[in-house]
This record gives sequence, structure tokens and C-alpha cells, in this order.
Amino acid sequence: MTTTATSRRGLVGLLAGFVVAEVAVAVGYLLAIGWGWHELVDSFMVTNGLMALTFGLCGAVIAWHRPSNPIGWLFLADGIGHATTPLAGALAQYLADTGASVAAQRVFVTISIAAWPWSIGLFLPLALLLFPTGRLLSPRWRWAALGIIVTAPLFVVEMVGSGDPISPDLPRGYLAIPSYDSLQPLWTVAELRNLAAILLAVVCLMIRYRRADETGRRQLLWLLLASVIAILFVTPWAFVAGTPILVLLAIPLIPIAVAVAIVRYQLLDIRLVISRALTWGLLSLVAVGIYAVLAALLDSLIASQVGRSAAVTVLVALIIAPVLPRLQQLVDRALYGDRHDPARVASRVGEQLSAGLPGVVAAIRSALRLPYAALTVDGDVIAMDGRPGDVVAVELSYGGEVVGSLDVGVRSGESSLSSADRNVLALVAVPLAVAVHATRLSAELQSSREKLISSREEERRRIRRDLHDGLGPTLTGIAFSADAVANLITPTTQPPTPAASQDPAADTSRAPTSDPSPTPGSSTSRAPASDTSRCAASGASQAVELLARLRADTRTAIGDIRRLVDDLRPPALDELGLVGALRQRADQLSFRADGATIKVAVSANGLPTLPAALEVAAYRIATEALTNVVRHSRATSAVLALRCGSDLEIEVTDDGPPNGAWHPGVGLQAMRERAAELGGKFEAGPTPGGGRVCARFPLATLEPR
Repeated sequence: MTTTATSRRGLVGLLAGFVVAEVAVAVGYLLAIGWGWHELVDSFMVTNGLMALTFGLCGAVIAWHRPSNPIGWLFLADGIGHATTPLAGALAQYLADTGASVAAQRVFVTISIAAWPWSIGLFLPLALLLFPTGRLLSPRWRWAALGIIVTAPLFVVEMVGSGDPISPDLPRGYLAIPSYDSLQPLWTVAELRNLAAILLAVVCLMIRYRRADETGRRQLLWLLLASVIAILFVTPWAFVAGTPILVLLAIPLIPIAVAVAIVRYQLLDIRLVISRALTWGLLSLVAVGIYAVLAALLDSLIASQVGRSAAVTVLVALIIAPVLPRLQQLVDRALYGDRHDPARVASRVGEQLSAGLPGVVAAIRSALRLPYAALTVDGDVIAMDGRPGDVVAVELSYGGEVVGSLDVGVRSGESSLSSADRNVLALVAVPLAVAVHATRLSAELQSSREKLISSREEERRRIRRDLHDGLGPTLTGIAFSADAVANLITPTTQPPTPAASQDPAADTSRAPTSDPSPTPGSSTSRAPASDTSRCAASGASQAVELLARLRADTRTAIGDIRRLVDDLRPPALDELGLVGALRQRADQLSFRADGATIKVAVSANGLPTLPAALEVAAYRIATEALTNVVRHSRATSAVLALRCGSDLEIEVTDDGPPNGAWHPGVGLQAMRERAAELGGKFEAGPTPGGGRVCARFPLATLEPR
């Protein structure tokens, strides 16, 4: 512990000891001189002494544990102010009993009267304005704090200026104002100022409650509980004559609640305490109102012999009996939601099922006023709302299989969920388990679809590569071979020369004619030379014709292979890559449909190697979006941006004039379907600056192979 912290805690202990010593000396002396309980109460020694101890000690606890929070130091000052009043009064009484000078007595009487108003007019409202963080709600509230500080002396002057003695045996104080009664409008302003200071603090607390998280609201509920009890007790004392002074002992509940809220707000379930306190407080107000009304009505109807008070009491009890359960139900609903109405909770959960599991979890937490709720599936939190603390898991089962768990936070001060909470959670667990199972099936179906699309595109890329690099060159080689054969055959198919006809071997006029039927193997079995030439020419011609057909069929097959390759996958992706292919396409789309030029820029840097399916989807969506810009937007420029982080984002924006909402067409529907196939998201529509098309694809489930 540092020297500064040690000295600060030493100061806290010293101030707390000073407060206790002041109260002890004052009460001890008054008891020693024979004052009884009634004298101590009627002189406000009991109430001021108890306020001094509670404000002082609670302020010491806050300053000890949270030295940077000024509320603790304000409460210490409040305790010193309340403690100084009885001590100065006791010292004045001591001086009177010992025959000391009147001047000395008047000094201590003045101190006794002037000490406590600072506590009520300055320290308490300022502490409430800073509760619970010790800081103002916003810089605009500086004026409220400054106003409380500047106007606080007005209330002190009102109390001191009256000159009323604190005891019949003591003289008046020094600061009594002779014309006090003529300044009554000023004292009215002082009272209104006190009321305004408290109202400002209340408004500030209400705003803090609306903006606070679960922790802040629990802290504020502690102060709310103490304030409700204090108001219920103090209000009759202010407006009803004869109310005992001891009702002021409810005020010390405020510093106690503030200390617990700042240091140990998890002490117990403040909501349960407030639920009961509000119920009985409201019921008490209702009872008092009914009693007053019935007393006025029955005053002239019931004779004194019957006993008016007894009759009114019986009637009030009969009226309040059915009111209490309904009142308790209203308060419980405000603090615990609809846990006593499981059907209502189930209905709210059912309304959110169509919005998705995050909406269901938020609806459960809101319906039961729980600090935390989360849905866990396969060890992963897929939806949560609130801040986790002490968590209880509720299993979600479907078909005898645990499909997940609903984790709910336990309210502060509770060790476990109540039976009412468990009954409601058991009811909503059934439809929630069905929703989780359906969501899991949907996710598995989407995952299978994505894998199928990825496998298809990878297989298409492999087939395209095989066709392009294997079958295509083979067919081209066949076509070249056919051309070569045709070229070789063509020279041998020319008719024979005249010299060849003079060849003796070819002169058939000198052959024997006695046996026109040639014998096998003899030279006379060969056909005449002219017939042989004609047959050779005819065969060669047919060979050339067949080769021509082979060449034509081969070229047709090559063309079909090329079209098939192009249909399987855009060739530009393999030739230029995704970014290069998109830039090539952007260069081609430089003119709008009306002939005007349009500047298309492509922004893409540092893209990783993408799966085939994702490359094709990105290319198709980007080119379709750019085509729509050129055809329909009347824009002068467009930007195609590709960004890659955890997701791949393709965004096409243009500066075209707004022309109303976009009507879905074939192109937009095709882009949306391509994005959905790979688990992506698609958005398209007009913006104040033009048109925008955006597609996002998750990369985690689409790793390249």
C-alpha cells in the first residue's frame, strides 16, 4: 500500500472517530445530568446523533474502500455536521449548568443551530447528485451542482436567523434576525430551494437508471428502497401534527443504502426486497387514503356508541384484502417480468422465433428480468444478451439428444434459480430446442450446399484444364496429321504421262489371244494399265474426300471443346486471375447504352488465393453489377472494390442519379442466388450518392484446395 493511500485511510479513521466521539460525549453528558429518553428525543439529540453515526460511519466505509469517490467524503462531512449539533448543545447546557457567561453559551447555541442545516442543504443533495459513480451525469449538470453549493447558505441563514433556543434553559443564538418574520417570502424560497435540490437529484437518478447497465441499476435500486421507506415515514411527520419525532430515524437508511450500493451491492437480491417494500408501501398509502375517505363519510352515519374507528378499520381490511395480491402481482411484474405468467413468456419467445435465435435469447432475458442469457450449441455461444456472472445451464433436448443449453445468469443475492424461474425456462426450452435443432439442420444443409458448389467448381476447373491441356491438343494434332496426309496423297493421284503408255509392259495389243482366260499367277492376269490408273485415281480421290471430312469433323470437335471449356469456367480467370479478369471486363464496359462514356475503376490489393467456386461467384456478381451500371444507371463513373479480411467483400458503387427503389430482376436475383449458394450475404439498392451492390462471402468455410 502506498504512503498516500495509508495517509488517506488514516484521515478517514480520524474523521470517523471524531464523529463517534462527538456523539458519545454529547449523549454521555446529557445522560449524566439526568436527561431521560423523552428529553433526548424531544431535543432531537437522538435523531441527530443517529444520523451523525450513520452518515459518518457509512461515509468512512465508502471513503475507505473507494477513496476516489467523493460521496464518502460528503457523507463524512454530513456526519460531522449532525454530530456537532448535539455536542454544541450539550456544551451549551454544561456552561449553563456551571454558571458560565451567557456570551459563551450563545456561541455554542449558535454552533448547534448552524451545524446541521449544511448536512441537509448541501452534503446530502450533492451526494445524491453524484451517486453512484461519484461523477456528474454530464458536463451540463455542473450548473445544478454549482447552484446547490451557492444557495446552500440560504437554508442555514433561515435556521439560524429564527433565533429559537434549543432548550428553555439556554439563551438565543447570536445570529438571530430581528425582522425574521418580515422575511417570510425569503424563507419560502429557501424551502423551495431545498425541494428543488432534492428533485434535481431525483431526476438525475432517474436518468441514470434509464441509461445504466444491470450493475448500475442494482446500485440505484438500493437507494430507491431506502428512499421509499424514508419518504413513507417522514412525509406524515411533515404534514400530520402529532407524528412522533422518531419517524426521522428512517433517514439513516439512505446512507446505509448508498454505502451498500457502492461497496457491496451484491449483498442480496435487492429486487425481492424492493418488491415487498413497494407492495407494502403502496398498500399503506392505499390504506391511509381509504381510511381518511371512510372516516369522513362515516362520521355522520355511525354513532359514537357503535365505534367509528372499529367500523372503519373493518371496512378498510375488507377492501384491502383483495387488493394486496393484485398489487403484489403488479410489483413483481415490474421487477421480475412475467415469470409468474409462463404462457406470456412462451408467447413472447414464439414471436421472436422467426427473427432468429439472438432475438429469442433477448426475449427470454427481458421477460424474466435476468442479468444474463446465452444460447450454447456444441460448446460455442451463438447468441447472448447481458453480462455473465453466476450462470445456471438449462439443457435443451430434442428427440432424446441434448442439442444445446440455455445459460441464464442468477440474480444478485440469489444462489440459484427460483422454482418459478425454472418452470418458465422448462416451458420455453421445448420450442427453443426445436429451433436449435432446425437451425443446426439448416446450417448443415447450407454447409453441404457450399461444399457441393465448391466441389462442383473445383471439378469444373479440373475438367476444363484436362480438356484444354489434353483433349484439345490431341484433336488439334489429329487435324494437322489429316492435313499432312492429304498433302502427301494429292501428288500421286495425277493421270499417267504419255510416255508411260509406250511402255512395252503396258502394251496389251501384243498379248496372246488364244486363251483369253488368264491363268492364275501368269502375267496375263493383270488388268490393263489404263484401268489400273483409273482405279488408283478413284481410290486416292476417296481418300482425299475422307481426309477432308476427318479434318472438318476434327475442327468441329475442337470448336465444341472450346465452347465447353468456356462454359465450364470463364477462361479469363485462368489466364489473368480474378483481379486481371475484372479489370479486363471493366475496360470493355467503358460506354453506356446511350453512347456516353463511363469511367470504371477497379480497386483490389492483396487478395489471397481463392477457391474456384468463390472466384467464379465473385467474377459473375461483379461483371453483372457493372453491366447493370452501364445499362441502367446513367452514371459517369463506377468503382469496383474487392476487400478481404475474415470475409471477401465485393462492392460496386456508382454516381448515378437516384431513380427510386430498385425492382428485382433476373440479374439481381441471379446475384442473390450466387451469394446464397456459398453462405454469403447480398445487398443492392439506391443510396444518396448513387447505386450500390455489395456481396460478402465468409472465407472460413471455403478454404482453397
